[in-house]
Amino acid sequence: MKYILTAGLMALGLSIQAQTLDRSKLPVDGPAPAIKVGKPVSFTLANGLKVFVVQNNKLPRVAFSLLFDYLPIREGDKAGYVSIASQLIKTGTKTRTKDQIDEAVDFIGGSLATSPTGVYAMSLKKHTPKMLELMSDVVLNPKFTQAELDKLKKQTKSGLAAQKDNPGAIATRVSSILVYGKDHPYGEPDSEETVDRITLEDCRKFYETYFRPNIGYLAVVGDITPEEARPMIEKYFGKWQPGNVPKPNYEMPKPPAKTTIALVDRPGSVQSVVYITHPVQLKPYTPESIQASLTNDILGGGGGDARLYNNLREKRGYTYGAYSSLTSDRLVGRFRANANVRNAVTDSAVAEFMNELKAIRDSKPSAAELSKTKNTFTGNFIFTLEDPETIADFAINTARYNLPEDFFTNYLKNVDAVTDAQVQETATKLIDPEHAYIVVVGKASEVAEKLKRFGEVTYYDVNGNKVEAPVAGKLTTSAVPAGLTADQVVAKYLTAVGGKDAIAKINDITQKMTTEVQGTKVEVESKQKGLTKFSLAVTAMGQVVQKVTSDGEKVKMEGGGQSKSLINDEAKVEILKNAAFPELLFSTLGVKTALAGTEKINGKDAYKIDASIGSKTITIFYDVETGLKTQYTSIEQGPQGEMAVNTGLSNYKEVNGVKFPYTLSQNFGPMVMKMETQSLVVNTGLDDQQFTVQ
Repeated sequence: MKYILTAGLMALGLSIQAQTLDRSKLPVDGPAPAIKVGKPVSFTLANGLKVFVVQNNKLPRVAFSLLFDYLPIREGDKAGYVSIASQLIKTGTKTRTKDQIDEAVDFIGGSLATSPTGVYAMSLKKHTPKMLELMSDVVLNPKFTQAELDKLKKQTKSGLAAQKDNPGAIATRVSSILVYGKDHPYGEPDSEETVDRITLEDCRKFYETYFRPNIGYLAVVGDITPEEARPMIEKYFGKWQPGNVPKPNYEMPKPPAKTTIALVDRPGSVQSVVYITHPVQLKPYTPESIQASLTNDILGGGGGDARLYNNLREKRGYTYGAYSSLTSDRLVGRFRANANVRNAVTDSAVAEFMNELKAIRDSKPSAAELSKTKNTFTGNFIFTLEDPETIADFAINTARYNLPEDFFTNYLKNVDAVTDAQVQETATKLIDPEHAYIVVVGKASEVAEKLKRFGEVTYYDVNGNKVEAPVAGKLTTSAVPAGLTADQVVAKYLTAVGGKDAIAKINDITQKMTTEVQGTKVEVESKQKGLTKFSLAVTAMGQVVQKVTSDGEKVKMEGGGQSKSLINDEAKVEILKNAAFPELLFSTLGVKTALAGTEKINGKDAYKIDASIGSKTITIFYDVETGLKTQYTSIEQGPQGEMAVNTGLSNYKEVNGVKFPYTLSQNFGPMVMKMETQSLVVNTGLDDQQFTVQ
């Protein structure tokens, strides 16, 4: 089993990404184009449902976008029920099962999706009546069953467990709690415990309260006339009954009195996730929100042309990318700047973030910078007009926010009218590094002391609760049973997969896996003979992009027209990483092991063993309950320096009396790939010549 596909697959991902993102070609300067937005014909049903029909005859299809305009809901000790309820609505009606709904939608080549705030459907024009019948059945007649609820709760808890081991998800969770507070709908955390408390009655109550026509906006966009649409809408939604919808009030979150450093300790991390964030008062679809969009694009929302990206990635090489966002919202908006950086430069990266946040407030952008940003913004905006959902959003938001009828028609003219002084004024008002949370998820022992120059460091757990600072020299993870050793953990693992005797009967292994990188199918074939001989080939688009071969002593790595030979400790490390059962090689390769405590992996306790060869350490996690290996972490050299590559192991299946993980999930910088085993066979008599290294 191959746990690390090394740099070849990483390079493949980056090269494919580069092919799809060319920022060197910008729109030519010129006057802001006039936007031709289809003028909707609107009418309101007797039950209060507001309907907007935008005729667009380019394609023979019709899209329906139904939005419910209610304020965010405080879910309390059952956080998560709104999302689950919205999914439950599509799992069956009083006349159709979930399978029957899915089959009916697929049969007409349509799509139907539900969310906490609405329902979206689309089909070819000739199937419009059938699509509306299915959509209205889901909206008006959902049937809530315990079996479907249990499935959704299980899926939700599985996702929550995975987030606990995802530094980015942790940073998002903790920063939301800090910015908004646990008593605000945007800050309250869900958990396995809150999900367990959700009942069918909670879901029914949500549906009965908020899925009401009198707060509904239905946009109909496509190859349909208002005269065709109105009788069908009245037929399928006319009997829908209105209801009273709550209008709660929430206290406006406030930024911290001074810059606050919130640190979540992850002892095994070689990277830090950095968020600099605070709440803002920024209403949607206002002149200020247009100015804020341009201001943010200049700072960090414009990708490779933005200041943060150019500083932290291009100039200093701290990260793969640094970004920012200014989010508008009718309750409370948010500013955030973020990046993933190496431990060694975490404090330096924070310093550069702060410098850029102050700089955009202290001076106006150059004429060239503002012009370039406007051109890019205009090109992106025009591109979105090709999507009928965009036209639907325009129609709905014009009504929801009581906008002028020509708001979106003149949108780009208003963008073009933004001045350099307005950009600076907006930055001064909305970007406040002196009153922000600096959230860092990383290895405290390496970053905490240096972060103190920005303010007092407060420690938090993954759920946003304050915790004590880790004690130097003491395990920061959970304690292990007294007397337990690394050898005992390894012995339990070998027993769990089938035992040494069963493993000894396996002479060779051939495994084929597939995954996707940026939409491209990637095939991975690995072969192993004995404990130390192996070959690995990664193929994409019919070409071998990486090959690694070991004859048991030497290792050769090939890819991108280059090759590299490894010997001694370097070769031993690569052999260890690619061995099906590296534990059987610990003694042979001179591996030093240490039981370093326990950590949560996918929500379950796992023993953590550090395996070292020379200066290289690989961390292996074993499930406390089952004994099976659940994750493997290696520090690899990437384009921007060292990075932690985590490989998750799951879905164990037995072959010839031995269990192998059939699913591997692996991160390469910002990418996460899931590899599925298509075949795994043993004892096929592999020839030694396949493992020759010259």
